[in-house]
Parts: sequence; C-alpha cells; structure tokens
Amino acid sequence: MDSLCFCTGVQSQTTLGSDVRDQPSTPPFLPRASRPEMDTKLAISKEIFAPHDEKMLVAVQVKRRTKKRIPFLATGGPGDYSTFICISKTKKKPCQVSITKVKKFAGSSVFVRRSQWSIDLLRQVNGIDPNRDCAEFDLTFDTAFDQWVAGSAGEKGIFVQVLHTSCQQHCSERKPEFVNCQAHLLRADDQSVNSVFVRCKMFLNRLRKDVVSEAGHLLNAGNSILHTAADSVTSAVQKASQALNERGERLGRTEEKTEDMMNSAQHFADTAHKLAMKHKC
Repeated sequence: MDSLCFCTGVQSQTTLGSDVRDQPSTPPFLPRASRPEMDTKLAISKEIFAPHDEKMLVAVQVKRRTKKRIPFLATGGPGDYSTFICISKTKKKPCQVSITKVKKFAGSSVFVRRSQWSIDLLRQVNGIDPNRDCAEFDLTFDTAFDQWVAGSAGEKGIFVQVLHTSCQQHCSERKPEFVNCQAHLLRADDQSVNSVFVRCKMFLNRLRKDVVSEAGHLLNAGNSILHTAADSVTSAVQKASQALNERGERLGRTEEKTEDMMNSAQHFADTAHKLAMKHKC
C-alpha cells in the first residue's frame, strides 16, 4: 500500500485540521507532507470541495479490507482506482460536517466524488484494537457499512482524531460512538500533543522508507557500475589476448620465413663452394 495521501499542510496548520477560531494552532515543528501528498490534497480540495464552498479538514487514502461484490455492476480489477476518505465542513454557519468518499481512476487526472454522508448519519467508528497501533477501522452509517485499512496506523489516528473532534463540535443530535479506539485519540486535552507525536512518527516512517529506497537505488547503481566495469575489463582482456595471439601467429610465420631463407642461403653457399672447388681443380 503504497502511498498514502494524508493531508497536512496549508489547510491543516491547526490541530486536527479545524479553523483557528475553533482550536489552537498546531505547533510549527510538525513534519510537512511530501510534495506528492500536498499536490493530491490540494487537487482534491480544489476539485471536490471548493466548488461547493466546503473546507476539507483531512483526507486519507484507504483500501477495503473486504471487497464489495455487486453482481449487476461492472467492477474493475485491482489497481484500477485509488480511494480517499475525506472530512469536510461548510464555510457558512452553522457548519455542516460531511464524510466523503473520493476516487481517482487509473489513467485519469481528475478526482470523482462517489458518496457523501453527514456526520449526523454516522453511528459508529470502530478502531478495531485499542491496545495496539493498527491501520484498520470501520465506519457504520444508517445505510452503509465500510471496512477500511489506511496506509499506516498514524494516518488512521489523525483521521480518527479529526473525526472525533468534528463529531463533538458539530453533531446536532446523537453523537456516534467510538469503540475499540486508543484512548489518547479521543482525549481532547491530549490531542495537540498526540497529534504531534503521531505526525512525527508518520514523518519518521516516511523518512525511513525514503532512506531505504534511496539506498536501494544507490546499491543498484553501484552494481550496475561494477558490472559495466567488469564487462569493460573482460572486453579489454579479450582484445589484448586476441592481439597477442595474432602477434604470435605473425612471429611464427616470420620465423618460418627466416628459417627458409637461412636454408636457401646455406644451400647457395654449398653450391658456390662446390663450383669453386670444381673450377680450381
């Protein structure tokens, strides 16, 4: 699960992504999202929410833990699209907070709004395991139920924090229950500190992946250079060996010619000596 697009940055400069008037601002030392994540976040905000006068609070890329099977609808194969779960609120008062499912299909550069629910329709948020970090979570609405897995436990944690705070502030009727969620994600007084901790952990995990990836690229490049050098040395040795063989053959032919010339000279000398002895007599 590669790449998860988790929104931090321009619109999430405040704790849990809400307005400055709603909550204290996030400390300036929070790690920033990578450039691709920022680009994706800005694109979703601009294409999906800005035209409806909404502000996106957070977006997390997810995958289903179990595939939905709807026989009468055509479904694409794995990897045909990316799914993002977003939380947004209207800019006009009173604020209306929504959870939106956004998709981006392979080969397309645009994002598409697929489903949207008001948080008043949200009945339960299941964090799966309150005793350990995990990326899985379930969302139960009046008319829908989805099982998701985020790219990391940290990204899921930020999403749950934003959702919990939004529900506490803006749910007009019955508030949804948050079950099996780690306690620190639901404590309002600790959310600023925990947000820093979770985001720092996400940043370190991303940095570790980048370092490992870069090391792998460098290793591959080094191996390629070594192979190229080895091939060059082998080629040079082969050429030198061929040149030595050709030179040896030429020397051999020269030696044979020299020996023939010596034999001819000796034969000529013998003949001349015999003729001289004959005339002398």
